[in-house]
Amino acid sequence: MAETRSALVIDDERDIRELLVMTLGRMGLRCDTASSVSEARSQLSRNRYDLCLTDMRLPDGSGLELIAEISHKHPDTPVAMITAFGNVEAAVEALKAGAFDFVAKPVELTVLRDLVRHALELNEGRRSTAETVASRLYGESPAMAKLRQTIGKVARSQAPVYIAGESGVGKELVARTIHAEGGRASGPFVPVNCGAIPAELMESEFFGHKKGSFTGAHADKPGLFQAADGGTLFLDEVAELPLPMQVKLLRAIQEKSIRPVGAQAEVVVDVRILSATHKDLAALVADGRFRQDLYYRINVIELRVPPLRERLDDLPGLASKVLERLANAQGRPIPRLGDDALEALRAYAFPGNVRELENILERALALAEGELLNASDLRLPRLSTQAPAPVAGAPAAAAAAPAGADPRTLNPRDTSTSALPSYIEEIERAAIQQALQENRYNKTRTAAALGITFRALRYKLKKLGID
Repeated sequence: MAETRSALVIDDERDIRELLVMTLGRMGLRCDTASSVSEARSQLSRNRYDLCLTDMRLPDGSGLELIAEISHKHPDTPVAMITAFGNVEAAVEALKAGAFDFVAKPVELTVLRDLVRHALELNEGRRSTAETVASRLYGESPAMAKLRQTIGKVARSQAPVYIAGESGVGKELVARTIHAEGGRASGPFVPVNCGAIPAELMESEFFGHKKGSFTGAHADKPGLFQAADGGTLFLDEVAELPLPMQVKLLRAIQEKSIRPVGAQAEVVVDVRILSATHKDLAALVADGRFRQDLYYRINVIELRVPPLRERLDDLPGLASKVLERLANAQGRPIPRLGDDALEALRAYAFPGNVRELENILERALALAEGELLNASDLRLPRLSTQAPAPVAGAPAAAAAAPAGADPRTLNPRDTSTSALPSYIEEIERAAIQQALQENRYNKTRTAAALGITFRALRYKLKKLGID
């Protein structure tokens, strides 16, 4: 016989308590009630609950304080906030305090039922959370331990999460882990690279379109929001969204509904938003290139994924995991890294982070002759050990290597030659200039050769000052 699920309903209005108890009871939950913070504490000290629902204002305290207390003392119990209609600030504060979701008064029963279902699904997968997170995100360093701990907390929430980190650190892996360990794991995970969609197609891609709404619309087409309904929509490189699309995206997130191109009616969608970028989004807001209201909407909870150079102690184990995966995929014996290879990896700056490590090891595995990989098998870019002498009389900032310098000879750790962003830009500039030459400066073919969109190429040409 299946175990009966239980819920604690905390509200000082009897009518609200009775409505919630009746609705949850029809879903098969046994309910206890409390009309104050003190009563709730008493119930929580005696019973374990699969879900708590608490009002924002209670006679002897704040619902926010109670949420924080439950999250700390009863971390396995999802708690949701009941707020006044339109009180967005309170809802955001509740999510930050540890609530996994919120519902507004007057309570819509369909919204409440969805919230309860998500909470119960969250409980079903909780036992394996620590094990699965650990297997997805390898690393024993303090930085990775803290990241895994935070992921375990935010996975229980329905709050939007902004994932910050350099290119190649594994932001999408973090997003997939949050989805897999949360209450939406049974729903779809839909990733989208915001920088890869042409501006003129963005609205149709995100919201879908109706047949005949524009030339070439030969049939109804659902958009990314509809595809992610009941699950998670991951907005990768969200900083690349043009301002007009930011306005439309903000409305979709706020209203939890979208209007396909050419449609007359709104379509309700149930989607959790995760977003990421390697850029400084706060700086873009300050520069007016990213909307402040959208920034606060998607950045309720912020996660920072550490770069590989900040967790070098993880390198040996991480490299072994990567080699094991690559070797198994190729059906060959798992190679071992020699001491000189490990030393070379530790000395390397890894501007491309974990993604670059994977590429280095995949190349080494393909070209190596034996089962022991040495430093020479890695073929790491050679970095200079000394910075070139600065030009006499020039300020320190002018001593950086010229734009035409071979990026492989720059030392990203030496601030007198180039900071890390400049080093990465030089790599990009060299690759783009070579591709342009090979394709006779045909930008369409160049973009295809580089594996990026024409729009992304135009952006990089402007950013890097390439004519």
